[in-house]
Amino acid sequence: MATVYLAMDLKHEREVAIKVLHPELAATIGPDRFDREIRIAAKLQHPNILGLFDSGEADGLLYYVMPFIYGESLRDRLTREHMLPLDFAVHVALEVADALGYAHSLGIIHRDIKPENIMLSGGHALVADFGIARAATSAGTSAKLTETGMAVGTPLYMSPEQSVGDQVGPTADLYSLGCVLYEMLTGHPPFGGSNARQIMARHAMEAVPSIQVVRDTVPDHIEDAVMAVLSKVVADRPQTAAQFTELLGVPTGATGSRFSVSRAQLPRRTLQRMSPSGGVTLTLRKRSLVGAVVSGGIALLLLGGALAWYLLRPSASAAATGAGGLDPHNIAVLYFEDQGPRKDLGYLADGLTEGLIRTLGSVTGLSVVSKGGVAPFRSGGVGKDSIARALRVGTLVQGSVEPENDSIRVTVRMLDDAGTELDRATFKKSGKDLIALSDSLAEEVAALIRRRIGVVAQLSRTKAGTQNPNAWAVYQRALQRRTRGDSLYRSGNADGFAREYLASDSLAGVAERFDPRWTEPIVLRGTLDYWRSRRATDDPGLANRSIDAGLAHTRRALALDKDNPDALELRGSLDYWRWLYPLEPDSAKRVALLASARADLERATQLNPSQASAYGMLSHLYANAPDKTLVDVLLAASTALEKDAYLGNADAIINRLTHAAYDLAQFPDADKWCREGQRRFPADARFVECELLIMTSKFVEADPARAPARAWLLADSVVRLTPDERDQRYERLYARVLVAGVLARAGLRDSAQRVLRSTKDDPEVDPSRDLANTAAFIWTLAGDTAEAINQIKAYLVTNPSRRADFRDNPNWWFRSLSTDPRYKALVGAP
Repeated sequence: MATVYLAMDLKHEREVAIKVLHPELAATIGPDRFDREIRIAAKLQHPNILGLFDSGEADGLLYYVMPFIYGESLRDRLTREHMLPLDFAVHVALEVADALGYAHSLGIIHRDIKPENIMLSGGHALVADFGIARAATSAGTSAKLTETGMAVGTPLYMSPEQSVGDQVGPTADLYSLGCVLYEMLTGHPPFGGSNARQIMARHAMEAVPSIQVVRDTVPDHIEDAVMAVLSKVVADRPQTAAQFTELLGVPTGATGSRFSVSRAQLPRRTLQRMSPSGGVTLTLRKRSLVGAVVSGGIALLLLGGALAWYLLRPSASAAATGAGGLDPHNIAVLYFEDQGPRKDLGYLADGLTEGLIRTLGSVTGLSVVSKGGVAPFRSGGVGKDSIARALRVGTLVQGSVEPENDSIRVTVRMLDDAGTELDRATFKKSGKDLIALSDSLAEEVAALIRRRIGVVAQLSRTKAGTQNPNAWAVYQRALQRRTRGDSLYRSGNADGFAREYLASDSLAGVAERFDPRWTEPIVLRGTLDYWRSRRATDDPGLANRSIDAGLAHTRRALALDKDNPDALELRGSLDYWRWLYPLEPDSAKRVALLASARADLERATQLNPSQASAYGMLSHLYANAPDKTLVDVLLAASTALEKDAYLGNADAIINRLTHAAYDLAQFPDADKWCREGQRRFPADARFVECELLIMTSKFVEADPARAPARAWLLADSVVRLTPDERDQRYERLYARVLVAGVLARAGLRDSAQRVLRSTKDDPEVDPSRDLANTAAFIWTLAGDTAEAINQIKAYLVTNPSRRADFRDNPNWWFRSLSTDPRYKALVGAP
């Protein structure tokens, strides 16, 4: 509903968050109603409610100002961890319930409780955005909002009465909180769907799937409390937040302390999913059924085996969770195996796999892991259940190809997240028409998905872009040789890399001759030239020639299809690389190169909003452009990972996100991305170093007394994980400078100064004097502004073009120096 800005309250010297309502919403609400509702919300004073500092109208924009919270939203935590620890989940629910109970006692209903509106800071929950949903729904504005394509409330967490526009009371907020608690415990909301109408219909009509089927460690009384608050009929729910709190097993008034769940509090219900014979068994040692009401007010009590049938039938339970609790709508297509005696069908196996990934990726209701995510598992040796956990998928698709006379036999199997086979299909097609084979595979897998997951996959015909089977087959061989060449390059075999790339280019040329109107082989040839130029770092002549050849291919592709996003991304990448190398000496032409690259990459993302690699390249371009805006860097990089978490350069993008957030002083976000890098790339020195860097900020999560020891340990790890000896020399110096910053933050200024003085910059390993820039900041923490200014001076001697940045757009590092006359004279400030 709004755009959120981080701002500095100059009067009180504090960071605040400003929410500016989107113009269409602001126009619908109107300034008078907005002011009236915000005034009511501003009166709320509760430790678990995020307060309001200010609100108003500026140039027709409605805004309100809140404290800036050093923490994260519950949505951030759920995105990272999916299921939350039981005691923490209930603790959050209790604190939110306490906040809602207070607001309800004053006659204020929130109307939009969801993980995005629950902030986590210092181990506590804070509810945000009171008053906004009420302002948007009062006085008959819902019709206008519908016309603008907006809705108030989120269908995933919306009560049945709210979804149909009925008058809502406190129990609607409690229903939403029940949905949030359900998601914290199971990893997903109680109901999903492909669109808002479908989700709201399921809230109104379907019984809530059991939490214990997904997570059998949840005590009975917790599940019963959630089921009660999610009752369809308002009168069947707990009527107050205090009643809900008591159902959770905590007496009224006890919500201020951390909740802890005892495993022996109450007798347990046990649900066995399937017996060895295939039947369903249900053992009840304690039974407390919550009625489910379907449309028309008919109460449906699901007893004994009927309840088990409902929860465990394929269309309900399989659609809700896999055997290990992972969502089966999340799918990974593993690379198919070549089971031919001569092992010469690898190109076909790869082509079928990648084609199936593309096809299923466009199906609404499915989330399909990209080929970059499954590629590390193609060599085998990893259990299917381990792959499912690593990729967080509830369904695996694997298959094989083998020749049979003049045909190709394809076998495809669907597995759950425990590696258990659910279904399989086998079919044969003529080996002369591999496009038809690809289409048949997609249809067979769609049938398996329909039977086992309940999603109807509306498939288009193959997206190969050609109907010439010879062109398709040769192109798959070209892709195989390109992949082999990349592997050889990473292993240090430059000759093998060049040989495989030459073979790939030749095969792509043959595919182009089979179908001159097909752009993919042309783009592949240009891509080969792009990577030749990228890997010719010691040969500018070869790099320039490769870029020219790649641009010639893009011109041919765009002549066939001027809106081809792959060709536009390639042309933008080639121009950007020529600018970045730099291979263009003329300054005016360099400016034009960067502008052209930016335009092409942005156009590619407009034409294909899922063009993850183009977003990744844009984030790099934004970070290096003279007029760079870090917010643009963050948006492009985060979008790249949102579209494809397994991009080949995901490590670089996560590192970029970490540093952009740090430079913007968004320390919780920087910490989040740094930890994500540590999780995914534990042997990467950058994600050890980023923890050390963040410890130099105000945001220090660790015990300050232990921070110095932790800092020295991290510094040693950075050096140990850096393989190149020259890089090790730089990292050793840089890490020591950061350790000094941690010491200063811990109050050990004398120790920090001793470390800084003993760390001598080495011009051989740091010709750009970047260490001086960092050291300047650390000297400010250590309390010596004169030395800090000396270090800035040393940096600017080597980097005079950066003087304007220090003057006009100073980093938060040097905010404390901005009024110092010596600093102002050095950077030319008035």
